[in-house]
Amino acid sequence: MKTASVFLDKGGVGKTTSTAHFGVALSEQDLDVLLIDLAGKQGDLAKHFGVWTKLPDADERWPNIATVLSDDWSMVKEKLPDAAEDMIVATDEGPDLIPAHVGLDQVDDDLASVPVPKRYQMLESFLDEDIEPLGYDIVLVDLPGLTNNVTLNGLWATERVIAPVELGEFERQQMEMLEEDIDDLSQNFEKDIEIAIIVPNRVDTRTNLSKELLDELDEKWNGLMAPDPVPKSQDIRNSQRRGETVFAQEEVSSTAERARESYRANSETLLRKL
Repeated sequence: MKTASVFLDKGGVGKTTSTAHFGVALSEQDLDVLLIDLAGKQGDLAKHFGVWTKLPDADERWPNIATVLSDDWSMVKEKLPDAAEDMIVATDEGPDLIPAHVGLDQVDDDLASVPVPKRYQMLESFLDEDIEPLGYDIVLVDLPGLTNNVTLNGLWATERVIAPVELGEFERQQMEMLEEDIDDLSQNFEKDIEIAIIVPNRVDTRTNLSKELLDELDEKWNGLMAPDPVPKSQDIRNSQRRGETVFAQEEVSSTAERARESYRANSETLLRKL
């Protein structure tokens, strides 16, 4: 089972969109894919696939992904042997999904009182003990847009990072900070955490500035850049509102078709790297 986290220490760069579209593109390669939403209580990944409103009320969804990151999980598994499977929701586009839960709000504070290294190992144990036996080929974890204890669980468990970036000075600085943070984590945790692929997102290649920034990124992070930047497309936003990815659209614009092909090409590169 191959694993990766979708992460950049910044909001609004397209982490959830990337998670969803990479999930579908990998599923098209006859792979069994599981997506896990740790990005917050809003459930954006489930909304992206149109399943959020079909889920039971939060109070009735137990166990849930927040339960996994608590000391109660081992006890839950003893009482409910199928607890992990019960959390998994099928989508109409290929990947399965473990949705976010409102309990994630409290998880970060709760983890702060757990001794290191157990504090950062809970998701890893869940993937190894409860998810891998289910036969998934790929697990992608959508992480929060900030570095907290939940994020560190994701990085510890997957060891590989998909970093979506928009083309701008702030994003370039965030990439440099991400590289420094991952180096520090790898040394402090004695873990082999690496950036697997950097995915330029919402790119307008008609502008000279975009081309210049792409060249700069490629020069600095040669070998890590996705082969095909994802173009800016209103169809991607429109599909989100409808609760689907751009892959599900029957009639698409030229930019949406290029976005599809970008995710397909980039997913093949990601798979080789993983």
